[in-house]
Amino acid sequence: MSVIAEENVRGGSVFKEINADDEDSQPTEIESLCMNCYQNGMTRILLTKIPFFKEIIISSFTCPNCSWSNTEIQSAGRIQDQGITYTLNVKSKQVDMNREVVKADSATTRIPELDFEIPPYTQKGCKYSLKFLLIWKTIFTFQETAPEVAVKISEFIDKLKKLKEGESGFTLVIDDPSGNSFVENPFAPQKDEALSFCNYTRTPQQDAQLGIKASNEEEEEKPSNDIDTMRNEVLTFNTNCPECNAPASTNMKLVQIPHFKEVIIMATNCDDCGHRTNEVKSGGATEELGTKITLHLTDVSDMSRDLLKSETCSILIPELEFELGMAAVGGKFTTLEGILKDIKDLIVSKNPFTCGDSSTSDRTEKLKLFGQKIDKIMAGDMDVHIVLDDPAGNSYLQNIYAPDPDPEMTTEKYTRTFEQNEDLGLNDMKTEGYQE
Repeated sequence: MSVIAEENVRGGSVFKEINADDEDSQPTEIESLCMNCYQNGMTRILLTKIPFFKEIIISSFTCPNCSWSNTEIQSAGRIQDQGITYTLNVKSKQVDMNREVVKADSATTRIPELDFEIPPYTQKGCKYSLKFLLIWKTIFTFQETAPEVAVKISEFIDKLKKLKEGESGFTLVIDDPSGNSFVENPFAPQKDEALSFCNYTRTPQQDAQLGIKASNEEEEEKPSNDIDTMRNEVLTFNTNCPECNAPASTNMKLVQIPHFKEVIIMATNCDDCGHRTNEVKSGGATEELGTKITLHLTDVSDMSRDLLKSETCSILIPELEFELGMAAVGGKFTTLEGILKDIKDLIVSKNPFTCGDSSTSDRTEKLKLFGQKIDKIMAGDMDVHIVLDDPAGNSYLQNIYAPDPDPEMTTEKYTRTFEQNEDLGLNDMKTEGYQE
């Protein structure tokens, strides 16, 4: 993705292309009006990448006449399909307070222990460490907007400073309907026990706040409900490319997986940038019980087993102390070797931490070592277990001995916890007597 910024030069204007993948990219400087003294100042714009996140635009304005300055960020991509809520249990001053936090202007920030909330659109988007975002950014806002209640503000600021110094733990909640906020996981690729997140479907009111027009075009042609017709037909609909946002087309097909169930395979091809992606959705309802599949890898031939990973499935490799969350890769219908390659690409090859200014020697060596272990697993040189844990019960791993049991694979059905039902949206779902 690139952003075109205008740069004033003698004799006219030129357009300079800014690309986040360019390691030598420099900020673009634009002379602009200072809204404090109404004289000319300088705005600097830079397109950059947040590791494990996405591209953002950082802009900074300074005025040499009145010394006024301002910094903000904007998402360089589109509004995400779903909103996101991050919940961080802050316990360690050294680790948690130095996390990088990206807060979009549409995000709500809360600290339940202090009954404190920063509403959306009251602060511009920003990228800071946690201690600056919560402490100094909040203090500056209070000092600028409410000097008449200085005593109460001073007491509250003292509480914030105590939290910053790590005198007591607290919970940070960032709720962003646009899906463009982010909290860093400093333990990547391992799971962060203190950090959790969940995606959710926006309400019509949130869509209106983001400027998204609600789709009321239900008078369009109603698709045929003939299931046999859908099985033999490839449906095509228009969408946008997730990489360059150019118009693209998505193909959708209903497929029957032997010894399992029907799934929907969706594939998107972009003619502009060449990006290709595929995704698998369950074609049926959420199962009554969750499914946990454990495979002991004993031979390299196991790499050719078919694997269906739904969007609600987590992947664990206990021997590597590795866990891949349910939303990291999305739904896929591939082989066991294919999913391991996707894990390696996500953690090593496409990881911004392994190159550029964001890389450190210890972290780079750690991630390279993890990639070498994945290569050993795919070559059959490492004795490990692969665990597929799907609360919705819609994931599948091929049994090459079917219809007989597989001696190296176990399938366990379990009752979901309240939290898992909450993540799947089942606790509030009422399918009988809902009209009462």
